[in-house]
Amino acid sequence: MDRRKFIKCLGCTAAAAAASQTDFLPRALGGLQNAYAFSYTEKLSKVEARFYKKLEEGGIECGLCPRHCRITDLERGYCGVRENRDDVYYTLVYGLPCALNIDPIEKKPLFHFHPGTTAFSLATAGCNVNCKCCQNWDISQSRPEQTKNIDMPPKDVIDICRERKIPTIAYTYSEPVIFYEYMSDIAELGHKHDIKSVMITGGYIEKEPLAELIPRLDAIKVDLKAIRTDYYRDYVDGELQPVLDGLVQMKKAGIWLELVYLVIPTLNDSDAEFKELARWIKTNLGSDVPVHFSRFHPQYLLKNLPMTPEATLQRAHDISKAEGLDFVYLGNLPGHPAESTYCPGCGEILIERRGYRVAPRNLKGNRCGSCDREIPGRF
Repeated sequence: MDRRKFIKCLGCTAAAAAASQTDFLPRALGGLQNAYAFSYTEKLSKVEARFYKKLEEGGIECGLCPRHCRITDLERGYCGVRENRDDVYYTLVYGLPCALNIDPIEKKPLFHFHPGTTAFSLATAGCNVNCKCCQNWDISQSRPEQTKNIDMPPKDVIDICRERKIPTIAYTYSEPVIFYEYMSDIAELGHKHDIKSVMITGGYIEKEPLAELIPRLDAIKVDLKAIRTDYYRDYVDGELQPVLDGLVQMKKAGIWLELVYLVIPTLNDSDAEFKELARWIKTNLGSDVPVHFSRFHPQYLLKNLPMTPEATLQRAHDISKAEGLDFVYLGNLPGHPAESTYCPGCGEILIERRGYRVAPRNLKGNRCGSCDREIPGRF
């Protein structure tokens, strides 16, 4: 049995105990499946990966993310989607999304980036961490042999956006860093047709690939899981410091940046953590970076924990505002006042939100209509 069949067999075995990975259908909504004759394929891509080096003793070392996986012939990195073949490193998911959707940009969530518009969202299998709270674990923790993939080169993505007048492409659901080459090429081609690109990421990426990617993107939303190194070790299987370093790099580069902090009961929900988080953001990124505190729902490997109480989210909001952050939002609480955007100068409501319903109220361009204060973002 060859490697690919073996991995696919593992997926079938896991399916007997849970939902089938091999039967996973692409998340194509918004009429996409009816409008387009998607071509599904079992073939994996063979596009040379970027950011790796050959080792003198044989094998290669990946330089895309802080793991720096060392990989011998016919083996893969931690992410499961990049493989060494005769000391040439290949991405196996280039042009092979397994999840598609047309989303409100607010779903990412991005609240200060062209509010009320839509984004063509896509993802491939794989991830370079393993968050125990992952809501998309069925694709992020799968190998590309275990998902149902669509043959969709960058040009096809752009063509769909142009035909349907979708202004933005979002790389999301799993971890876009692991399909870096595909994302980068789509984003570059998109800019030639005035189509924007946003990366929805955990921010676990090395400095050089991030520096090359930023000019091709228009915004980045980073899921900052916690402000503690032990949390990243125990619940993310990653590291905190590279994420913090990447956030500073993004801010210095001038790209639009928003943060999400998923508040999980008993794990990262103390007043001390909220205070430390707010102080770090204000000191290193500035008070004007939007921060979204999001409600946790039990799933994947944390089904034993309860849903986040609204009172906990309110504490996170109030502490962050008291520490000087200007734009603090609460997520997964439809109808809560903290979904909306307010002027930090006069307090006037600028954009009213109820779930994904967006209503501009007193925003004139990028300024408050009442006190003329400039509101940061891309409006």
